[in-house]
Amino acid sequence: MSDQPTLAEIRERREIATRRIKEDTGIDQDMIKNIVHGFYAKVRDDAMLGPVFDEKVENWDHHLDRMVMFWSSVALATGNYDGRPMQKHLSLKITRHHFDRWLELFAQTLSEYCEEPAARHFMERALRIASSFEIGIAAHNGVILGKGERYDPVSSWDPEGSNT
Repeated sequence: MSDQPTLAEIRERREIATRRIKEDTGIDQDMIKNIVHGFYAKVRDDAMLGPVFDEKVENWDHHLDRMVMFWSSVALATGNYDGRPMQKHLSLKITRHHFDRWLELFAQTLSEYCEEPAARHFMERALRIASSFEIGIAAHNGVILGKGERYDPVSSWDPEGSNT
């Protein structure tokens, strides 16, 4: 007999987790949609992040729908998102400063659309995502970050020819 859970058991566990998160935080699909749309409105108007997204996003309606599914999966454990977000970000020319700005705008958006338990829940996940993406992008560009290091190829570039 296998110790692996059945698909029905996995679905049941996911539903229980989602229900618990909703009860503990107040997060629901409407809140996620409002946060995603509010956040990306800020991003599109932002001098640093706007150009990065404008270069890559061809269909904003599709992107927003995908981000609602992504955050539903991340925040509520719904399993609605099946993409590979890291791969989509690897080729971007972004540094720690872009991640810091992304997090700043995300925190601003959370303060507008949700109470503390939900904001804390979202922010914990956003911080992990940003860190993971920053490490992945650095590695993709040949930079292995040590514990506590941040990816900033411009400030770490040595004009004498060695990258420190």
